[in-house]
Amino acid sequence: MKKINIVTGHYGSGKTEFAINYALKLKESHGSSVICDMDIVNPYFRTNDAVSFLKNEGVSVIAPEYANTNLDLPSLPSDIISVFSENSPPSVLDVGGDDDGAIALGQFYPYLSKEDYEMFFVINALRPDTSSADGIIKLIKDIEYVSRCKVTSLVNNTNLSYLSSVKDITDSISLIDEVSNLTGIKVKYISGKEDILSKLPEELKEKLFPLKLFMQLPFDAFA
Repeated sequence: MKKINIVTGHYGSGKTEFAINYALKLKESHGSSVICDMDIVNPYFRTNDAVSFLKNEGVSVIAPEYANTNLDLPSLPSDIISVFSENSPPSVLDVGGDDDGAIALGQFYPYLSKEDYEMFFVINALRPDTSSADGIIKLIKDIEYVSRCKVTSLVNNTNLSYLSSVKDITDSISLIDEVSNLTGIKVKYISGKEDILSKLPEELKEKLFPLKLFMQLPFDAFA
C-alpha cells in the first residue's frame, strides 16, 4: 500500500464506497489514515456522508467546507496539502467522477509528481458509459489528461447495489480483463459485498476486497 492513494471512476461506479473502505483498511494496517473528499462536482454519494463513523474509527476526514449543504460550489480545503507532508499518515483522495471531477486533482500535480502514488480507477460494468472496453478506456484517458496523473490499478466494482448478484461480477470479468490487456493496467481488486464475494470462484480470492456499504441515495433517507 502506498502513502498516497487516489480513487477515481465514472459517476455511480461506487468509487466513494471503495475509497471509504480503503481508508479503513489503511487505518487497520498503519494505525491511522486520512481520507480527503475532493468531489466538488457531485452533491451526492460524498465521503462526508460517513464522516461521523470514520472519525469514530480513527480515520481523519478532510472535506469541502460546504459539503452536504445547499450551496452549489463547495471549495477544496487547504488542509489537503497536509497529506503530502513527510510525517502524515497514509491517505486516500476521493476524486470527483470523470474528467470534470479530476480537474481538482490536477491542482495538486506539483505535489503528486514527487510521490509514488497509487491511482485506482473503479469500474462498474453495469453503468452505461463503462459497459464497453472503449468506453472505459476513454474515461481513463480523459481523467489522466486533465489530472496529469496515471491510473495504476483497476478495481472491478460491478454491482447493482443491494440487488447485486454473483453473476453481475462473473459476467464483467472478461470485459475488465480486456481493458487491462489493452492498457497494461493491472486489475488489483474485485470489490463488493462480502456475502457476494464469498461465492466467487477460488481462483479470484486473492483479488477480493469486501466492502461495507455506507452511501445512501438522497431519497433513502425518507424510506
